[in-house]
Amino acid sequence: MTPTPAPTDHDPRTRLVVLDMAGTTVADGGLVEQAFTRAAERLGVAPDLAYVRATMGESKISVFRALFGDEELARRANTEFELAYAELVDGGLVTALPGAAGAIAALRDQGRKVALTTGFSRTTQDAILDALGWREIADLTLCPADAGRGRPYPDLVLTALLRTGTDDVRQVAVAGDTSYDMLTGVRAGAAVVAGVLTGAHDRERLTGAGATHVLGSVAELPALLTAREEEV
Repeated sequence: MTPTPAPTDHDPRTRLVVLDMAGTTVADGGLVEQAFTRAAERLGVAPDLAYVRATMGESKISVFRALFGDEELARRANTEFELAYAELVDGGLVTALPGAAGAIAALRDQGRKVALTTGFSRTTQDAILDALGWREIADLTLCPADAGRGRPYPDLVLTALLRTGTDDVRQVAVAGDTSYDMLTGVRAGAAVVAGVLTGAHDRERLTGAGATHVLGSVAELPALLTAREEEV
């Protein structure tokens, strides 16, 4: 019996764009470090801000597990962190990065699905979305609990692909401000893994983690994707 040949056609158009939140579409302004410091103080431990900066973008519970090596203490720390971050959000300290809302609208106007992802819990993610009036801004929002594992694993991107009915990982673009965002995109097989310079990590960290492009901000992403497709 002659085997059926595998399909060779490939649609190069980007159908799904997976965007990080804090540092990419949402201004961080040091809020993660502030929340971590508050949480550490409430637990009576010294805050290791160097490690927090190095692991920006990673699932927060994973960060606390690595720091404390104790599941119960890690969960307590995560709870305190989420409470502290929520206090900052309620205090009106969360803002959108310039051009972010316009970029998301432009991407969707181009016919692309947009997913917003985070390393925070669903409660914190929803609080940020509510503070910004962003409940309807994207096609999908995901946190680590929705996908199984957070960054740097590929789960968030692949869950977005499945939920939006995207056919091929090569039709996915990922954008973020940390090396963990880049690793997530690379591991998921995304064709475009774009680092932005509005958040935690610099050009060297982003390219070292696999960025295919480095942009000044997410506002440049719609034009990049359009230009890339015009070249094909």
